[in-house]
Amino acid sequence: MHTLEEQYEAGTVAAKSVVLRARHITKYFYEPQKFQVLKDITFTVNKGEFLSLVGKSGCGKSTLLYVLSTMDTDYEGTLEMNGEMITGKTQNELARFRNEHIGFVFQFHYLLPEFTALQNVMIPALKLGKYPKKEIEERAYRKLELLGMHDQALKPTNKLSGGQQQRVAIARALINDPTIIMGDEPTGNLDSVNTHNVFDIFRELAQTYHQTIIAVTHDTEFAQNTDRIIEMNDGQIVSA
Repeated sequence: MHTLEEQYEAGTVAAKSVVLRARHITKYFYEPQKFQVLKDITFTVNKGEFLSLVGKSGCGKSTLLYVLSTMDTDYEGTLEMNGEMITGKTQNELARFRNEHIGFVFQFHYLLPEFTALQNVMIPALKLGKYPKKEIEERAYRKLELLGMHDQALKPTNKLSGGQQQRVAIARALINDPTIIMGDEPTGNLDSVNTHNVFDIFRELAQTYHQTIIAVTHDTEFAQNTDRIIEMNDGQIVSA
């Protein structure tokens, strides 16, 4: 299995191939009473696309992201990723698929504070069990180098700045060369300088390595500089 970088350099990554298809995604909440939170959502995402999901609080964008991420399976409709039907898989199948194909970057980095940056980045690959530990360590170093964090690899993450911690979180999301990186307010806990830094990293990942990125954001400037904005209102897509 070649890395994302190697696939891109070899010309085997198609820039416009569809990597995600959501068809007629509909979802209800049932507490305290039945409420339709997603209404017949249908769209596709292409390989290498940097896409933002926007809308007012409560519009359904974070709920949609969790459906797309396979962590929420209680919905109607179908979800296909990387040419594989996701809807209907067992929880164990989804857990493995998620670890291999989806990288997560959240508002809060969720790093293990007593572990080094390198150890944190290695965790998803160790869990996947696809590569020997030595190779995982080498891959983790490469991802940290890509994020400008190679010199901080052996430092405990609680000794890093907020911006550095988020870079480590992005490296961790990249370790298994995921089909899609999904971000839930990935710059929401950062100052303006680090927000721009993280955006630039995402932009480079998409443009140079054709990494697909879907980010929920309230940051208008962040969204306006992505390849495509999907705007939601009242559980529906109002513009894409």
